[in-house]
Amino acid sequence: MLIGGHMGFRTVGRLRAGAALLSTIALLVVPVGGALASPAERTERVHPSTRANVMKAMEAEGLAHAAYQAYAIQADKERLPRVRDLYDRTAAEEFRRHFTEQAKLAGLLGNNADNLRDAIRTEAYEASSLYRRFAAEAKADGEIVAFRLFTEIGQEEADHRDRFDEALAAIKDPSSGAHILTDVSAEATTIPVGGPRVRSARTLRNLHTTMRREALAYAKYTLYAEHAEATDVKALATLFHRTARVELTEHFAEAATLAGLVRDTRTNVCHTIFDQTYEAHRLYGNFAQQAAEVGDRRAARLLLKAKRAQERYAHAFVAALSKIGGRCPGKR
Repeated sequence: MLIGGHMGFRTVGRLRAGAALLSTIALLVVPVGGALASPAERTERVHPSTRANVMKAMEAEGLAHAAYQAYAIQADKERLPRVRDLYDRTAAEEFRRHFTEQAKLAGLLGNNADNLRDAIRTEAYEASSLYRRFAAEAKADGEIVAFRLFTEIGQEEADHRDRFDEALAAIKDPSSGAHILTDVSAEATTIPVGGPRVRSARTLRNLHTTMRREALAYAKYTLYAEHAEATDVKALATLFHRTARVELTEHFAEAATLAGLVRDTRTNVCHTIFDQTYEAHRLYGNFAQQAAEVGDRRAARLLLKAKRAQERYAHAFVAALSKIGGRCPGKR
């Protein structure tokens, strides 16, 4: 199965066709001196504990958005169009509604320079620390395929870091000779149905962490691309979009393959019901209460809104499972 789609929002037709790479377009790097002064998407300040919880929620939403796209394709392959459409709609809402609202609440979005700095920090940490450690641990665990994957991802994240560095220089000083390099390409990766392809519990945990981080990067960079488009920095928008595509269609999909993310649709739906119920009661319920306790009333309302949405999603998937004749075990 293929993971992909422009900005995370695909029509059903695109889902059935699988991922499509961004078309090659000619771009002029137009110096935009106002890019640094473009209005940021910052919102009201919240308590540090609230912001930390919202960031955790964003990670969960990003993972759900990516996973549900994969589940939608599997449902389509099993000729279950209603389940496919339900996954399509839910994936879109997880990103466009919940992730985007939470990003604004957390003050994630800034001007183009701020967004580049965040991307540079993300890629630098992953390239120089996270994936090196994961690769070393996979090698020690005897997981050679995972070792190669973590090594490759780390190398590609280093390339992304360097491109973002140069883009920041071009944005800050158009006369510097730096350019926004957009020649980033992604190859759609097929995610087969099946269980984990690693035996080590540690490597499996690291693969799950990879999935979460790469799905989050995809979602963040998509928002950053939209901001660049809104401020008429087209080359930067393309760089963010294409990098986001790598994070989703290569890094997330390859980690998902080794981790055994995708199963048959009935199993996928059971996992979805479990996850949505957990997020509603253990994640958003607790986060909303904690936000209210520190006086972040707007955040508490937003988190409760997300809690109710997760409950609705869980009920919708329970109904969908009933219609296709499936049952879930008592525990995941």
